[in-house]
Amino acid sequence: MPPTSTGRLPLLHPERLDPDQRALYADITGGPRAAGPQLFALTDADGHLNGPFNAMLFSPRTGRALQGLGAAIRYRTTLPPRVRETAVLVVAAVWDSAFERYAHEPAGSAAGLTDAEIRALREGADPGLTDPFERAAWAAARTLAAPPRHLDDTWYEAARDVLGETALFELSTLVGYYATLALQLRLFDVPAPHLRQNGA
Repeated sequence: MPPTSTGRLPLLHPERLDPDQRALYADITGGPRAAGPQLFALTDADGHLNGPFNAMLFSPRTGRALQGLGAAIRYRTTLPPRVRETAVLVVAAVWDSAFERYAHEPAGSAAGLTDAEIRALREGADPGLTDPFERAAWAAARTLAAPPRHLDDTWYEAARDVLGETALFELSTLVGYYATLALQLRLFDVPAPHLRQNGA
C-alpha cells in the first residue's frame, strides 16, 4: 500500500487503509475529538487526515493507545472544568500553541473562566485566581509545562498538600499529554483552524 506523498507527511486516503489503520481512522473521526474543532485542522480539503494523527496511522497500535489516553485525560478526568482548561491554556502559552489556544479558549469560557483570566493565561501572566485549589493547580501546571532542570520533593509535596495525590497525578498527566501534543503540532506545522480557513 504505497501512500501518496504530499508535503512532509504521506497522505493516507481512507480507501487505502489496511484493517488496523481503518479501525484507528474510525476511532479518530468518530471519537470525542471529532466533535470539536481539532479534527477540521487535521484534515485536508478532501477530508483526509494529515498532521500528527495521519502519522499515527502508520502505527495503529500506538495511535489507538494515544487516542484512548487523550480521550481519558480530556473527557474523564476528575479535575474541575476550570482547572482542566486552565492547565491546557498554560501549556498553550508555554509552547506558543495557536492550535490549542483556538481549541481551548472557548472551552475555558464555557467552563467559567473569565475573559480577563483567559487573556492573562494566553499571555503567560498571573490570571489572578483566588480559589486555593485553582491557584495551586495553575502554579503546578506552569512548573510541569516548563520544568526547571530538577523538580524536587519539596515542590511536589507542597503541591500535593493543596491538590491531593489524585488531582496532582491527573494534572501531571494532563499537562504532559498536551505538551507532547503541542510539540507534535509544531513539528508537523499544523495551523489553528481559523488560520487554515483564512488560507494560512
